[in-house]
Amino acid sequence: MAVKIITDSTSYISLELKEKYDIFIVSLSVIFQNEEFREINIENENFYEKLNKDLSIPTSSQPSIAEMYEILENEVRDNNEVVGIFMSSDMSGTYSNACLAKRMILEKYQNAVIEIIDSRSNSMQLGFAVLAAARAVYQGKPIDEVINITQDNIKRSKFLFIPDTLEYLKKGGRIGGASALVGTIFQIKPILTVVNGKTELFDKVRTKKRAIQTMVDKFIEDITKHGLGEVIVHHINDVEGALAFAKIIEKCIGKKVDIAPIGPVIGTHVGPGALGIVYYTESNL
Repeated sequence: MAVKIITDSTSYISLELKEKYDIFIVSLSVIFQNEEFREINIENENFYEKLNKDLSIPTSSQPSIAEMYEILENEVRDNNEVVGIFMSSDMSGTYSNACLAKRMILEKYQNAVIEIIDSRSNSMQLGFAVLAAARAVYQGKPIDEVINITQDNIKRSKFLFIPDTLEYLKKGGRIGGASALVGTIFQIKPILTVVNGKTELFDKVRTKKRAIQTMVDKFIEDITKHGLGEVIVHHINDVEGALAFAKIIEKCIGKKVDIAPIGPVIGTHVGPGALGIVYYTESNL
């Protein structure tokens, strides 16, 4: 018997880490007017090129209950315990479908051990929680401890980001508490965050340069008080901007900071040109 970690494709964990810790990825999809792609099957570069050419903003869809059921059943048949960690239930039906599939599995396999966790976020804020779980499994910890470590990581993490425009969040219905900015965005650069599973306004400034510095200042404030676990810089089709952002953080902490691209599903709702920082601390924020 082993503990198996499952997450969704919006975690954006690197291939190297997914393979090292044997993390199973269930894919969300993006839907253009005449085409549908599973997120794990389309390269970011191809997607954003298509996004720039297409006249409409695509939508996204969660994995079906049937797909979730099949994935969970395969693990239960292999006599594995399962910890599924998924993007915020306020942002997607992925978590809900996983819970429904779990209930169906337990009706058939009454001794199955399945825990489904709502990460209350996405991207590497979700990814870091998944990695915390996977590393605990790698160290041979029992499932109860794996769950506690995962939930503890969620309490110690933060995601700050600046979209290039609010139009994608507005049209995708994911704008949350930042909705007050729509229509008054002229000469304002909003800094957004994720609070209680929803996109919220953290601050607003006049320039992108100032927005990046504000995110850095908050990061330094948090790690000064609570210590640093890990940090990563996110970008949506803006490698150059992400590398420059990472260099600023590297000067502050004295070590290399990796960058990670955000894929089609979150990219659909936030839009190209966004930059962000995800980190978790050693003690609760």
